[in-house]
Amino acid sequence: MGTDTPTRPGARPLEVVRTLADAAGAARMLRRMASEIVERNHGAGDIALVGIRTGGLVLAERLRELIAAVEGDPPPLGAVDISLYRDDVFRGLPRPVIGPTELPFELSGVRVVLVDDVLYTGRTVRAALDALMDYGRPRAVQLAVLIDRGLRELPIRADYVGMSAETAHTEVVKVRFDDAGQVDDVVLGRPGGAS
Repeated sequence: MGTDTPTRPGARPLEVVRTLADAAGAARMLRRMASEIVERNHGAGDIALVGIRTGGLVLAERLRELIAAVEGDPPPLGAVDISLYRDDVFRGLPRPVIGPTELPFELSGVRVVLVDDVLYTGRTVRAALDALMDYGRPRAVQLAVLIDRGLRELPIRADYVGMSAETAHTEVVKVRFDDAGQVDDVVLGRPGGAS
């Protein structure tokens, strides 16, 4: 079992318990999700991808490339930062790191595919929906996640799922990326590293 180096200041190391998907498996999941998005929306003409910073944005960029390979033109891409929309912003995040929300297209009349790496309690998605609505009223919002780990606290369900994994509240699911923005692997672990 390896220990993952923390990516944020103050984050505890992660003791990896098992690998849920390797790079090839994650690539297959993303290809399937891109195909499902195109099929369900009868093409990519009126969709836009919006990634939830940070992991969701990396995956949205990858889905955009895959959709463009099939459809010819890439759909518009945006990013949403949910730091100030979280319901625990003043409790769990004493110094939230705020990134920019970038929506370089009109939301009205567009089907937004909101993209995140891991769906857990649903609170991140709720915050992202609040953030989106401050910028406009999309025609519809669909949700795409690479991993659905269950344990929902809000009635939120993904439309496109790469993989569902049964987890416990004490476990962490982490999508790890390489320097080129490709998924290296998806791991299940425990916070704190080896004792």
